[in-house]
Amino acid sequence: MPLTRADLLARFVDLGIETTTHDHPAVFTVAESREIKHAIPGGHSKNLLLKDKKGRVFLITAEADAAIDLKAISEKIGASGRVTFGKAELLMDLLGVIPGAVTPFGVVNDVERMVTMVIDAPMMDHEILNFHPLENTATTSIRREDLVRFLTETGHPPLIVAVSNGRIVVDEAG
Repeated sequence: MPLTRADLLARFVDLGIETTTHDHPAVFTVAESREIKHAIPGGHSKNLLLKDKKGRVFLITAEADAAIDLKAISEKIGASGRVTFGKAELLMDLLGVIPGAVTPFGVVNDVERMVTMVIDAPMMDHEILNFHPLENTATTSIRREDLVRFLTETGHPPLIVAVSNGRIVVDEAG
């Protein structure tokens, strides 16, 4: 059974990580969330669950408006061949979320560590980052350093690499 929003927020408390959560109507796309994002300071994201030809899974977190070329991303993230989008069943199986609620916080449910966490480097320019807390009816704000610490604590130290806008800069956190 995947962890719930309450479980996730309790995990943050256990780790000494301060977050702020804002409730709002359910949003399923970046476009639907634009109005909500204006009311919450910090970087906002889009999150893509991708698979390569060997079945490896990557969760890409990038700024909401970032342009990501799926044909060019494979080499940047160390994937084998082209990547394709993961299906809804894979989202639920690995991250415990539905489409529209994809979030880097979902790796807390990937206890077998099947997912490689990738953060687009420009995302880390923001002191505060915002993600769904395992459901798309809220947004949780977290400091970038605390996000990296949380991901590392779950066994998913992020690969921070520029995957958008043609920039290629690599830095592995953790």
